[in-house]
Amino acid sequence: MMVSKMCRVGDENENESRRENEVYCDLGVNYLGGESKAKLIRVSHGRMKLWTLRIITTLLLWTCIIQLVAIGEVWGPRLLKSWPSCSSPPNFYIPPNLSSLQSTNHFPLKRVYENNGYLVVSCNGGLNQMRAAICDMVAIARYLNITLIVPELDKTSFWADSSDFEDIFDVDHFISSLRDEVRILKELPPRLKRRVELGMFYELPPISWSNISYYRHQILPLLKKHKVVHLNKTDARLANNGLPLEIQKLRCKVNYSALRFTSQIEDLGRKVVEMLKKNGPFLVLHLRYEMDMLSFSGCTKGCNTDEVNELTMMRYANPWWKEKIIDPEIKRKEGLCPLTPEETALVLTALGIDKNVQIYIAAGEIYGGERRLRSLSKVFPNLVKKETLLESSDLMFFRNHSSQMAALDYLVSMESDVFVPTYDGNMAKVVEGHRRYLGFKKTIVLDRRVLVGLIDEYREGSLSWNEFSSSVKEAHANRMGSPKNRVVISDKPKEEDYFYSNPQECLQMAKPL
Repeated sequence: MMVSKMCRVGDENENESRRENEVYCDLGVNYLGGESKAKLIRVSHGRMKLWTLRIITTLLLWTCIIQLVAIGEVWGPRLLKSWPSCSSPPNFYIPPNLSSLQSTNHFPLKRVYENNGYLVVSCNGGLNQMRAAICDMVAIARYLNITLIVPELDKTSFWADSSDFEDIFDVDHFISSLRDEVRILKELPPRLKRRVELGMFYELPPISWSNISYYRHQILPLLKKHKVVHLNKTDARLANNGLPLEIQKLRCKVNYSALRFTSQIEDLGRKVVEMLKKNGPFLVLHLRYEMDMLSFSGCTKGCNTDEVNELTMMRYANPWWKEKIIDPEIKRKEGLCPLTPEETALVLTALGIDKNVQIYIAAGEIYGGERRLRSLSKVFPNLVKKETLLESSDLMFFRNHSSQMAALDYLVSMESDVFVPTYDGNMAKVVEGHRRYLGFKKTIVLDRRVLVGLIDEYREGSLSWNEFSSSVKEAHANRMGSPKNRVVISDKPKEEDYFYSNPQECLQMAKPL
């Protein structure tokens, strides 16, 4: 096939300012020796400009329509509901790798809203106390339509950990994964920084266990007036119950999705879990028998005179611990003391825990060291700690950073076959709730008040071993992390079930009998 193309350009009037160039093209086609009839196409520059304008206009219109559709997908549900739905956990899903690891980095679109001010928060306490507080502060910021500054972590308490937020959590993931809920900045804008430096802001500790109306009526007006408000206490500042469902679900979204540990912590946690799983099932024992806990609580069971004096002096020297005069025996009988290593060995044996199982001790330095662990290791010889599993070089960057070490224990606790805390502190409660979220993984919540009485009766000879063991099992038959409703005591929030130990609003569960 041969194609020939002939073009002729003619000018109609060279002196006229609005002349048109006309292009004449004769297209002739020869096909198998035959010649088709030539067609003459005439195109004026004026008409070309008109068609070009129409094409550009059409493209712009389509671009606007696409953008409006995208915005509609985000804002449509919000026009019908005041809150977007938050993610719920998969039904009884147990991930193959570390629970907190996320494989996707597809972040939601930013939420656009009129900003009512900037919230600066200083968290207090240990890692898990601060973790829960961060979840609360995000929920409050979302509800008040304000901008949250990445929370400051506690550096002045007993642990004296100098870690910043980004040393423990993946700060970029935290900001990006919540951008459909609330605007979060790493620091105040420069003009507001100057205001803060000049003292032009408002600072206060919010009231503990407050409901959302407190923040709407008391904190929001301060934000609108001063632009920057600093909350210098954050522990337990939001109620467990009586909050809108959307707030409860957002607390879960922050806790189980947005608060991801740094890759360094995640990688080391994965390494420990792989080492443990290689040798079969393992139990994590949160043995809260550390110096700070014993001094704070006044629990001195099994300690010698020198140790009792040391713990008492430490308590009196610590200005943050208000209770100074403590009767350790009364406190123990009320179930307010952590179990000792010796008591723990008895309880685990009575519960029927296999004596050859690996037991990972998730804790800091045990008070009394190997001497106090001897009775436990004699019954359960496969005791391990991060310090015995890992090389010293692995932990080099974690030493003197108690919160980072606690984060490592947190990850291992998530992946264990069984989790047993000997005291209901913040880590015990937050880990319990997280394991519920992951599909009600087995967590044995010890009833220390009952156990102390049974242990004393057994040691005094009032109970045989079989009677003791049967009583321990019976007392904990319904304390294995199975589905249940939170206990609500409206006038005593400290005594009711903690939201983060049983976030029932976020769980896929059958209705308890």
